Amino acid sequence: MLARPLLAATFAGAILWGGFASAAPDQPLDSTLGPLEVTTVADGLARPWSLAFLPGGERMLVTERPGTLRVVGLDGRVSEPLDGVPEVYATGQGGLLDVRLSPDFASDRLVYLTYAEAGEDGKAGTVVGRGRLSEDLSAIEDFEVLLRQQPKLSVGLHFGSRLVFDRAGDLFVTLGENNRRSTAQDLDKLQGKVVRLNPDGSVPPDNPFVDRQGARPEIWSYGHRNPQGAALNPWTGALWVNEHGPRGGDEINVPQAGKNYGWPLATHGIDYSGQPIPEAVGETAEGTVAPHHVWEVSPGLSGMAFYDAERFPAWQHSLFIGALAQPSLIRLTLDGDAVAKEERLLESLGKRIRDVRVGPDGYLYVLTDEADASLLRIGLAE
Repeated sequence: MLARPLLAATFAGAILWGGFASAAPDQPLDSTLGPLEVTTVADGLARPWSLAFLPGGERMLVTERPGTLRVVGLDGRVSEPLDGVPEVYATGQGGLLDVRLSPDFASDRLVYLTYAEAGEDGKAGTVVGRGRLSEDLSAIEDFEVLLRQQPKLSVGLHFGSRLVFDRAGDLFVTLGENNRRSTAQDLDKLQGKVVRLNPDGSVPPDNPFVDRQGARPEIWSYGHRNPQGAALNPWTGALWVNEHGPRGGDEINVPQAGKNYGWPLATHGIDYSGQPIPEAVGETAEGTVAPHHVWEVSPGLSGMAFYDAERFPAWQHSLFIGALAQPSLIRLTLDGDAVAKEERLLESLGKRIRDVRVGPDGYLYVLTDEADASLLRIGLAE
Protein backbone atom coordinates (compact mmCIF):
# COMPACT_ATOMS: atom_id res chain seq x y z
CA MET A 1 0.00 0.00 0.00
CA LEU A 2 1.01 3.62 -0.38
CA ALA A 3 3.03 4.62 2.64
CA ARG A 4 1.68 7.30 4.93
CA PRO A 5 2.65 10.78 3.70
CA LEU A 6 6.29 11.61 4.14
CA LEU A 7 8.10 14.89 4.37
CA ALA A 8 8.31 16.46 0.92
CA ALA A 9 11.28 15.13 -0.99
CA THR A 10 12.93 16.06 -4.27
CA PHE A 11 13.21 13.66 -7.16
CA ALA A 12 14.12 14.12 -10.81
CA GLY A 13 14.95 17.77 -10.39
CA ALA A 14 12.47 19.99 -8.60
CA ILE A 15 9.46 17.71 -8.59
CA LEU A 16 7.81 17.27 -5.20
CA TRP A 17 6.65 13.84 -4.16
CA GLY A 18 4.04 13.24 -1.50
CA GLY A 19 4.97 9.67 -0.62
CA PHE A 20 6.12 6.40 -2.07
CA ALA A 21 5.52 2.68 -1.88
CA SER A 22 7.80 -0.23 -2.54
CA ALA A 23 6.43 -2.87 -4.87
CA ALA A 24 4.41 -5.46 -3.00
CA PRO A 25 5.50 -9.11 -3.15
CA ASP A 26 4.44 -10.98 -6.26
CA GLN A 27 1.02 -12.61 -6.06
CA PRO A 28 0.78 -15.90 -7.98
CA LEU A 29 -2.35 -16.10 -10.13
CA ASP A 30 -3.17 -18.66 -12.77
CA SER A 31 -3.58 -18.30 -16.51
CA THR A 32 -3.79 -20.77 -19.36
CA LEU A 33 -0.16 -19.92 -20.17
CA GLY A 34 1.08 -20.51 -16.64
CA PRO A 35 1.30 -18.53 -13.41
CA LEU A 36 1.10 -14.74 -13.52
CA GLU A 37 3.22 -12.39 -11.46
CA VAL A 38 1.11 -9.48 -10.23
CA THR A 39 2.96 -6.74 -8.41
CA THR A 40 1.53 -3.60 -6.85
CA VAL A 41 3.65 -0.72 -8.08
CA ALA A 42 1.69 2.03 -6.31
CA ASP A 43 -1.66 2.56 -4.68
CA GLY A 44 -3.63 5.34 -3.03
CA LEU A 45 -4.67 6.64 -6.47
CA ALA A 46 -8.07 8.36 -6.74
CA ARG A 47 -10.15 6.83 -9.55
CA PRO A 48 -7.25 6.70 -12.04
CA TRP A 49 -8.35 6.60 -15.65
CA SER A 50 -5.29 6.43 -17.87
CA LEU A 51 -1.50 6.27 -17.97
CA ALA A 52 1.26 7.16 -20.39
CA PHE A 53 4.91 6.19 -19.98
CA LEU A 54 7.49 8.96 -20.12
CA PRO A 55 10.75 8.46 -22.05
CA GLY A 56 13.15 6.20 -20.20
CA GLY A 57 10.36 3.92 -19.02
CA GLU A 58 10.83 4.60 -15.30
CA ARG A 59 7.98 7.05 -14.82
CA MET A 60 4.52 7.64 -16.22
CA LEU A 61 1.76 10.23 -16.20
CA VAL A 62 -1.45 9.02 -14.54
CA THR A 63 -4.79 10.82 -14.71
CA GLU A 64 -7.20 10.73 -11.77
CA ARG A 65 -10.82 11.34 -12.62
CA PRO A 66 -11.42 13.97 -9.88
CA GLY A 67 -9.10 16.21 -11.90
CA THR A 68 -5.49 15.55 -10.97
CA LEU A 69 -2.52 14.47 -13.06
CA ARG A 70 0.41 12.82 -11.30
CA VAL A 71 3.78 11.35 -12.12
CA VAL A 72 4.16 7.79 -10.84
CA GLY A 73 7.50 6.00 -10.77
CA LEU A 74 8.19 2.30 -11.04
CA ASP A 75 9.69 2.66 -7.56
CA GLY A 76 6.19 3.50 -6.31
CA ARG A 77 6.75 7.21 -5.83
CA VAL A 78 3.64 9.29 -6.52
CA SER A 79 4.02 13.01 -7.17
CA GLU A 80 1.93 15.87 -5.93
CA PRO A 81 -0.72 16.95 -8.49
CA LEU A 82 0.77 18.76 -11.46
CA ASP A 83 -0.11 22.42 -11.93
CA GLY A 84 -1.76 23.71 -15.11
CA VAL A 85 -4.33 20.95 -15.56
CA PRO A 86 -7.72 22.35 -16.70
CA GLU A 87 -10.74 22.36 -14.42
CA VAL A 88 -12.91 19.31 -15.05
CA TYR A 89 -16.54 18.28 -14.63
CA ALA A 90 -16.03 15.46 -12.11
CA THR A 91 -19.62 14.21 -12.02
CA GLY A 92 -20.78 10.68 -12.76
CA GLN A 93 -18.43 9.26 -15.39
CA GLY A 94 -16.93 12.68 -16.06
CA GLY A 95 -13.59 14.10 -15.00
CA LEU A 96 -10.00 13.96 -16.19
CA LEU A 97 -9.83 11.06 -18.62
CA ASP A 98 -7.21 10.04 -21.18
CA VAL A 99 -3.55 11.07 -21.47
CA ARG A 100 -1.24 10.56 -24.43
CA LEU A 101 2.21 11.88 -25.29
CA SER A 102 2.89 13.62 -28.58
CA PRO A 103 4.65 11.38 -31.12
CA ASP A 104 7.35 14.08 -31.06
CA PHE A 105 7.44 14.35 -27.26
CA ALA A 106 11.24 14.13 -27.16
CA SER A 107 11.41 17.50 -28.92
CA ASP A 108 8.08 19.22 -28.15
CA ARG A 109 7.19 17.78 -24.67
CA LEU A 110 3.47 18.03 -25.55
CA VAL A 111 0.94 16.07 -23.49
CA TYR A 112 -2.61 15.51 -24.80
CA LEU A 113 -5.53 15.20 -22.36
CA THR A 114 -9.25 14.52 -22.64
CA TYR A 115 -11.67 15.59 -19.94
CA ALA A 116 -15.30 16.44 -19.26
CA GLU A 117 -16.11 20.14 -19.21
CA ALA A 118 -19.28 21.80 -17.93
CA GLY A 119 -21.25 24.29 -20.02
CA GLU A 120 -23.28 27.26 -18.88
CA ASP A 121 -26.44 25.17 -18.46
CA GLY A 122 -24.71 22.59 -16.26
CA LYS A 123 -24.51 19.98 -19.00
CA ALA A 124 -21.11 18.74 -20.06
CA GLY A 125 -19.12 17.41 -22.98
CA THR A 126 -15.72 15.96 -23.77
CA VAL A 127 -12.78 18.26 -24.49
CA VAL A 128 -9.41 17.53 -26.11
CA GLY A 129 -6.43 19.74 -25.30
CA ARG A 130 -2.68 19.79 -25.02
CA GLY A 131 0.06 21.47 -23.03
CA ARG A 132 3.79 21.23 -22.50
CA LEU A 133 5.19 19.16 -19.64
CA SER A 134 7.67 21.27 -17.71
CA GLU A 135 11.26 20.09 -17.51
CA ASP A 136 10.94 19.52 -13.76
CA LEU A 137 7.73 17.45 -14.28
CA SER A 138 5.74 19.71 -11.97
CA ALA A 139 3.31 21.37 -14.40
CA ILE A 140 1.48 21.36 -17.72
CA GLU A 141 2.30 24.70 -19.30
CA ASP A 142 0.45 26.74 -21.96
CA PHE A 143 -2.51 24.37 -22.08
CA GLU A 144 -4.76 24.92 -25.12
CA VAL A 145 -8.11 23.42 -26.12
CA LEU A 146 -8.09 21.68 -29.51
CA LEU A 147 -11.68 20.38 -29.70
CA ARG A 148 -14.89 20.72 -27.72
CA GLN A 149 -17.68 18.20 -28.12
CA GLN A 150 -20.68 20.16 -29.30
CA PRO A 151 -23.38 20.52 -28.25
CA LYS A 152 -22.83 19.79 -24.54
CA LEU A 153 -25.51 17.24 -23.63
CA SER A 154 -24.19 15.00 -20.84
CA VAL A 155 -25.43 15.06 -17.26
CA GLY A 156 -22.63 12.74 -16.20
CA LEU A 157 -22.73 9.81 -18.64
CA HIS A 158 -20.96 8.53 -21.78
CA PHE A 159 -18.03 10.85 -22.45
CA GLY A 160 -15.76 8.31 -24.19
CA SER A 161 -12.87 9.03 -24.51
CA ARG A 162 -9.53 7.70 -25.76
CA LEU A 163 -6.71 9.25 -27.76
CA VAL A 164 -4.72 7.37 -30.41
CA PHE A 165 -2.07 8.64 -32.82
CA ASP A 166 -1.75 6.67 -36.05
CA ARG A 167 1.44 6.02 -37.97
CA ALA A 168 1.04 9.25 -39.96
CA GLY A 169 0.71 11.29 -36.77
CA ASP A 170 -3.03 11.94 -37.09
CA LEU A 171 -4.97 12.02 -33.81
CA PHE A 172 -8.09 9.90 -33.32
CA VAL A 173 -10.47 10.70 -30.45
CA THR A 174 -13.43 8.58 -29.34
CA LEU A 175 -16.48 10.52 -28.14
CA GLY A 176 -19.45 9.04 -26.28
CA GLU A 177 -23.03 9.93 -27.14
CA ASN A 178 -23.69 11.44 -23.69
CA ASN A 179 -26.52 8.92 -23.17
CA ARG A 180 -28.49 10.68 -25.93
CA ARG A 181 -28.87 7.71 -28.23
CA SER A 182 -30.11 9.30 -31.44
CA THR A 183 -27.29 11.86 -31.56
CA ALA A 184 -24.85 9.10 -32.57
CA GLN A 185 -26.55 9.20 -36.00
CA ASP A 186 -26.53 13.02 -36.31
CA LEU A 187 -23.64 14.22 -38.44
CA ASP A 188 -24.06 17.80 -37.23
CA LYS A 189 -23.15 16.73 -33.67
CA LEU A 190 -20.01 15.26 -32.11
CA GLN A 191 -21.82 12.75 -29.89
CA GLY A 192 -21.18 9.06 -30.59
CA LYS A 193 -18.33 9.70 -33.01
CA VAL A 194 -14.72 8.88 -33.67
CA VAL A 195 -13.04 12.06 -34.85
CA ARG A 196 -9.73 12.55 -36.64
CA LEU A 197 -7.59 15.65 -36.18
CA ASN A 198 -4.19 16.96 -37.07
CA PRO A 199 -1.95 17.19 -33.97
CA ASP A 200 -2.69 20.93 -33.70
CA GLY A 201 -6.46 20.32 -33.69
CA SER A 202 -7.08 21.33 -37.29
CA VAL A 203 -9.06 19.07 -39.61
CA PRO A 204 -7.28 16.84 -42.15
CA PRO A 205 -8.53 17.79 -45.62
CA ASP A 206 -9.22 14.14 -46.50
CA ASN A 207 -11.62 13.50 -43.61
CA PRO A 208 -14.76 11.86 -45.05
CA PHE A 209 -17.28 14.65 -44.27
CA VAL A 210 -15.15 17.72 -44.94
CA ASP A 211 -17.23 18.77 -47.94
CA ARG A 212 -20.67 17.63 -46.75
CA GLN A 213 -23.03 20.43 -45.77
CA GLY A 214 -24.50 20.01 -42.31
CA ALA A 215 -21.83 17.55 -41.17
CA ARG A 216 -18.98 18.13 -38.73
CA PRO A 217 -15.70 17.91 -40.67
CA GLU A 218 -13.89 16.34 -37.72
CA ILE A 219 -15.95 13.13 -37.94
CA TRP A 220 -14.17 9.94 -39.03
CA SER A 221 -16.94 7.43 -38.19
CA TYR A 222 -20.28 7.52 -36.39
CA GLY A 223 -22.94 5.38 -34.75
CA HIS A 224 -20.85 4.70 -31.64
CA ARG A 225 -22.25 4.49 -28.09
CA ASN A 226 -19.59 4.96 -25.41
CA PRO A 227 -16.12 3.99 -26.69
CA GLN A 228 -13.78 3.78 -23.68
CA GLY A 229 -10.97 1.77 -25.26
CA ALA A 230 -8.93 2.40 -28.39
CA ALA A 231 -5.54 1.28 -29.69
CA LEU A 232 -3.60 1.08 -32.93
CA ASN A 233 -3.09 -2.43 -34.26
CA PRO A 234 0.72 -2.67 -34.47
CA TRP A 235 0.64 -5.26 -37.28
CA THR A 236 -1.80 -3.48 -39.60
CA GLY A 237 -1.76 0.15 -38.46
CA ALA A 238 -5.58 0.15 -38.16
CA LEU A 239 -7.45 1.82 -35.32
CA TRP A 240 -9.45 -0.56 -33.11
CA VAL A 241 -12.11 0.74 -30.73
CA ASN A 242 -14.15 -0.98 -28.05
CA GLU A 243 -17.40 0.38 -26.70
CA HIS A 244 -20.00 -0.31 -24.06
CA GLY A 245 -23.26 -1.74 -25.23
CA PRO A 246 -26.38 -1.03 -23.16
CA ARG A 247 -27.45 -4.19 -21.30
CA GLY A 248 -25.48 -6.61 -23.47
CA GLY A 249 -23.81 -6.01 -26.78
CA ASP A 250 -20.35 -4.66 -25.91
CA GLU A 251 -18.41 -4.38 -29.15
CA ILE A 252 -15.05 -4.10 -30.85
CA ASN A 253 -15.08 -2.08 -34.07
CA VAL A 254 -12.38 -1.22 -36.59
CA PRO A 255 -13.63 2.21 -37.69
CA GLN A 256 -13.30 3.07 -41.37
CA ALA A 257 -13.67 6.53 -42.89
CA GLY A 258 -17.28 7.63 -43.19
CA LYS A 259 -18.82 4.37 -41.96
CA ASN A 260 -21.82 4.02 -39.65
CA TYR A 261 -21.38 1.55 -36.77
CA GLY A 262 -25.04 1.27 -35.98
CA TRP A 263 -25.89 2.66 -32.56
CA PRO A 264 -28.76 2.90 -31.70
CA LEU A 265 -30.30 1.40 -34.85
CA ALA A 266 -28.40 -1.89 -34.52
CA THR A 267 -27.46 -3.49 -31.20
CA HIS A 268 -27.11 -6.88 -29.51
CA GLY A 269 -28.27 -5.34 -26.22
CA ILE A 270 -31.40 -4.08 -24.53
CA ASP A 271 -32.10 -1.11 -22.28
CA TYR A 272 -31.16 -1.29 -18.61
CA SER A 273 -34.90 -1.36 -17.88
CA GLY A 274 -35.11 -4.71 -19.68
CA GLN A 275 -37.04 -3.22 -22.58
CA PRO A 276 -35.81 -3.07 -26.19
CA ILE A 277 -33.85 -0.05 -27.35
CA PRO A 278 -36.61 2.11 -28.90
CA GLU A 279 -34.67 3.07 -32.04
CA ALA A 280 -33.23 -0.40 -32.69
CA VAL A 281 -34.40 -2.38 -35.71
CA GLY A 282 -32.40 -5.48 -34.75
CA GLU A 283 -28.85 -6.74 -34.34
CA THR A 284 -28.09 -5.40 -37.80
CA ALA A 285 -29.42 -2.45 -39.76
CA GLU A 286 -29.16 -1.55 -43.41
CA GLY A 287 -26.31 0.83 -44.14
CA THR A 288 -24.41 0.05 -40.93
CA VAL A 289 -21.30 -2.00 -40.22
CA ALA A 290 -21.65 -5.05 -37.95
CA PRO A 291 -19.28 -5.27 -34.96
CA HIS A 292 -15.89 -6.86 -35.54
CA HIS A 293 -16.47 -8.75 -32.27
CA VAL A 294 -19.39 -8.68 -29.85
CA TRP A 295 -20.20 -9.84 -26.32
CA GLU A 296 -23.83 -10.75 -25.77
CA VAL A 297 -23.31 -10.22 -22.02
CA SER A 298 -21.46 -6.98 -21.30
CA PRO A 299 -18.09 -7.21 -19.55
CA GLY A 300 -18.07 -3.38 -19.34
CA LEU A 301 -15.09 -2.72 -21.60
CA SER A 302 -12.48 -0.07 -20.88
CA GLY A 303 -8.84 0.58 -21.84
CA MET A 304 -7.11 -1.82 -24.22
CA ALA A 305 -3.67 -2.61 -25.60
CA PHE A 306 -2.21 -4.89 -28.24
CA TYR A 307 0.74 -6.98 -27.11
CA ASP A 308 3.72 -6.97 -29.48
CA ALA A 309 6.60 -6.83 -26.98
CA GLU A 310 9.36 -9.44 -26.97
CA ARG A 311 9.42 -10.12 -23.23
CA PHE A 312 6.59 -12.67 -23.15
CA PRO A 313 6.42 -14.43 -26.55
CA ALA A 314 3.35 -16.43 -25.46
CA TRP A 315 1.38 -13.17 -25.33
CA GLN A 316 2.27 -12.15 -28.87
CA HIS A 317 -0.81 -11.35 -30.98
CA SER A 318 -2.96 -10.84 -27.91
CA LEU A 319 -5.32 -7.96 -27.26
CA PHE A 320 -5.79 -7.04 -23.58
CA ILE A 321 -8.93 -5.18 -22.46
CA GLY A 322 -9.94 -3.96 -19.01
CA ALA A 323 -13.39 -4.98 -17.78
CA LEU A 324 -15.50 -3.09 -15.27
CA ALA A 325 -18.89 -4.83 -14.98
CA GLN A 326 -17.26 -8.29 -14.88
CA PRO A 327 -14.05 -7.27 -13.07
CA SER A 328 -11.14 -8.83 -14.91
CA LEU A 329 -8.49 -8.35 -17.54
CA ILE A 330 -9.63 -9.90 -20.82
CA ARG A 331 -7.04 -11.49 -23.12
CA LEU A 332 -8.14 -12.08 -26.69
CA THR A 333 -5.94 -14.30 -28.85
CA LEU A 334 -5.88 -12.99 -32.42
CA ASP A 335 -5.53 -15.01 -35.60
CA GLY A 336 -4.83 -12.19 -38.02
CA ASP A 337 -7.66 -9.79 -37.24
CA ALA A 338 -10.04 -12.52 -36.07
CA VAL A 339 -10.63 -13.21 -32.39
CA ALA A 340 -9.72 -16.87 -31.90
CA LYS A 341 -9.95 -17.29 -28.11
CA GLU A 342 -10.84 -15.38 -24.97
CA GLU A 343 -9.39 -15.69 -21.47
CA ARG A 344 -10.32 -13.81 -18.29
CA LEU A 345 -7.37 -12.88 -16.04
CA LEU A 346 -7.24 -11.42 -12.51
CA GLU A 347 -10.83 -12.42 -11.73
CA SER A 348 -9.83 -13.58 -8.25
CA LEU A 349 -8.67 -10.04 -7.41
CA GLY A 350 -12.21 -8.73 -7.84
CA LYS A 351 -10.86 -5.43 -9.18
CA ARG A 352 -12.46 -3.33 -11.91
CA ILE A 353 -9.77 -2.66 -14.53
CA ARG A 354 -9.91 0.83 -16.00
CA ASP A 355 -6.81 0.94 -18.21
CA VAL A 356 -4.11 -1.36 -19.54
CA ARG A 357 -0.88 -0.42 -21.32
CA VAL A 358 2.21 -2.33 -22.40
CA GLY A 359 5.26 -0.85 -20.69
CA PRO A 360 8.64 -0.35 -22.37
CA ASP A 361 9.86 -3.34 -20.32
CA GLY A 362 7.26 -5.65 -21.89
CA TYR A 363 5.12 -5.98 -18.75
CA LEU A 364 1.45 -5.02 -18.66
CA TYR A 365 0.52 -2.08 -16.45
CA VAL A 366 -3.09 -1.82 -15.35
CA LEU A 367 -5.04 0.70 -13.31
CA THR A 368 -7.83 -0.48 -11.04
CA ASP A 369 -10.99 1.61 -10.78
CA GLU A 370 -11.52 2.53 -7.13
CA ALA A 371 -11.45 5.53 -4.81
CA ASP A 372 -8.24 4.01 -3.40
CA ALA A 373 -6.90 2.36 -6.53
CA SER A 374 -3.71 0.63 -7.56
CA LEU A 375 -1.25 0.51 -10.41
CA LEU A 376 -0.36 -3.14 -11.04
CA ARG A 377 2.46 -4.68 -13.08
CA ILE A 378 1.61 -8.03 -14.66
CA GLY A 379 3.77 -10.60 -16.38
CA LEU A 380 4.09 -14.32 -16.89
CA ALA A 381 6.21 -16.03 -14.23
CA GLU A 382 9.71 -16.50 -15.64
